[in-house]
Amino acid sequence: MPSSEGVPPTPDPRDLSIPEGMSPDARETWPSPELISSWLGDADFDFEWRPGEVTEVHPDDPAAVARARHFRDVLSRFASGVTVVTGTSAGEPVGLTCQSFSSVSLDPPLVLFVPAKTSRAWPLIHRAGKFCVNFLAHDQAELSNTMASRGVDKFADVAWRPSEATGSPLLEGVLGYVDCAIHQVVEAGDHYVVIGRVLDLAEADSEHPLLFFRGQYRTAG
Repeated sequence: MPSSEGVPPTPDPRDLSIPEGMSPDARETWPSPELISSWLGDADFDFEWRPGEVTEVHPDDPAAVARARHFRDVLSRFASGVTVVTGTSAGEPVGLTCQSFSSVSLDPPLVLFVPAKTSRAWPLIHRAGKFCVNFLAHDQAELSNTMASRGVDKFADVAWRPSEATGSPLLEGVLGYVDCAIHQVVEAGDHYVVIGRVLDLAEADSEHPLLFFRGQYRTAG
């Protein structure tokens, strides 16, 4: 059963101290509380499969619909792994499923993920200033779907423990993880490019990845 024991409380957003590993000017990119509140709207899904996929396209514009479909279909030819990005808010776990993840730099060690502006989990993670990227294993498709859902307690039946570096949820059974402080956030169309400074990372329990290709889960191994 999941446990929140040992998870440190989310930092007070009024606290202007800079967390370890964060760029000194990173806080300048953070949104206002009003903007964060506006993000926590009534969207139905937290799946960050591809940049642009969760963007609404007006159905009365056939050309725009066709362009969006073509964009999605072409990019679906790029097979990738699946991650769950986790954090804490007011001492409670939060998370979102994210396919748009990449390494960035070896020195300093940086990674990135790409949440949509409509994501509910992302503003909470952003406010905390830290996150953990969990690499999902071949048998964790259901976990991926759970973390992509809304209106449910995502962590009710999920086994996890606080990561050592940031206290973000480290999910049981994953391939590996990277534990990060937010280094920089860049606005990019209908998404944000979030660059994290890696504080800790490790291989974990499983050997075979969960993959996503042409709109479906795939496995290798």
